[in-house]
Amino acid sequence: MSELSAFYAQNVATEETETFIVSDRFKDKDGQPVAWQLRSMTEAENEECRKAATRKVKGKNGAQVPETNSDDYLAKLAVASTIFPNLKDSELQKSYGVLGAESLLRKMLRPGEYVGLVQKVQQLNGFDKDMNELVDEVKNS
Repeated sequence: MSELSAFYAQNVATEETETFIVSDRFKDKDGQPVAWQLRSMTEAENEECRKAATRKVKGKNGAQVPETNSDDYLAKLAVASTIFPNLKDSELQKSYGVLGAESLLRKMLRPGEYVGLVQKVQQLNGFDKDMNELVDEVKNS
């Protein structure tokens, strides 16, 4: 029988942080690429991102059904996981002529850089394994 204490909040590893070079275009005073600092999040935070990207739309017979915009959800997930740079900083947003952290990300990054950031954020938050890998892990444990 396993120890229940392994699941106590004080015994669980807290959020992970990682540095990641999103783009070589952002350089420090020495000309070196500046790493972004990313963090993992809880499912409660993930749920907030998902809810914020979900709207009610008319379904069959006029019934309201929830629909999640996956692009908005991924942008919110990336913003919530980014510690540095502070994407909510008004001066940074102003420098790009946008309002809002999600808009800032879309403006400051090239398409490939944005995809790379989103992929890294998903990996950091445990979305990097497909269902078959998870099933195999469960079977082998």
